[in-house]
Amino acid sequence: MTQPSDSRVASSSADAVVTYVFAVCRSTRATSTLDVTGVAGLPGGEAVRLLPSGLLTAVVQTVPAADFTDEVWQRRLSDREEIERYARAHHAVVSAVAAHGPVVPLPLATLYHDDDRARSRLADEADRFHSALKRVAHHAEWGVKVYRPLAPEPGPAADAPVPGTTGGRAPGAGLAYLNRKRGAQARREKLREQALDVAESVDAELRGLAAASRRLRTHGAALSGDQRVHVLNATYLVADERAHEVAPLVAALGERTDAQIELSGPWVPYSFVGEV
Repeated sequence: MTQPSDSRVASSSADAVVTYVFAVCRSTRATSTLDVTGVAGLPGGEAVRLLPSGLLTAVVQTVPAADFTDEVWQRRLSDREEIERYARAHHAVVSAVAAHGPVVPLPLATLYHDDDRARSRLADEADRFHSALKRVAHHAEWGVKVYRPLAPEPGPAADAPVPGTTGGRAPGAGLAYLNRKRGAQARREKLREQALDVAESVDAELRGLAAASRRLRTHGAALSGDQRVHVLNATYLVADERAHEVAPLVAALGERTDAQIELSGPWVPYSFVGEV
């Protein structure tokens, strides 16, 4: 769902409230009896509840408007622990509802001034929501990351002085050092090309299993927390009936390619609901 025009609150009085929308699901008999009051929701808000609107139902919570002003939210975004706290709470609600049927999860901090505005949005985007719900029904999202080790740098002895030579260096030592540097760079490039080939191979195999897939941005060593180089970051929409095939396929690909492959999931299919 695209962010609504009132997705952030410019200013508010101390007692003003807004409607926070976590997700959208179908209005079914099972949904009507779904009890979400036991789900904690966001800090400071009222009980999580259902907001029916025709054939769709939104999962919502009434929250203080003062908690979502532009100023407050920007400050929260700069606090990693705080934003993770909100993200976990948001995901917990979405996951609780997804356990009972397909849902379209909405972005973090999707807000409307009141329930009527939220219902209006559901009505305006009904066709897109129904299409997204049909797409993700009986499917889950799986994440796959492929890494390669860093190529070794030339050792410190490569530029070491040679005793008994003029100026502490043997004749031609500088050229030899440059050649070693060029050789190391060539090895790194070769390893990178090989790793990218492996990534493409892994992706192709998993796409054969999945109903849909998405390539995401790779991240650097600082984010991965180690010295590996990230060469594939992808997510796959897999039917529940084929979920048992995912882990064995990833394990087999790791053995076949000797790649470092990480698998996560199953998740609520956030990446495959589209712009609704």
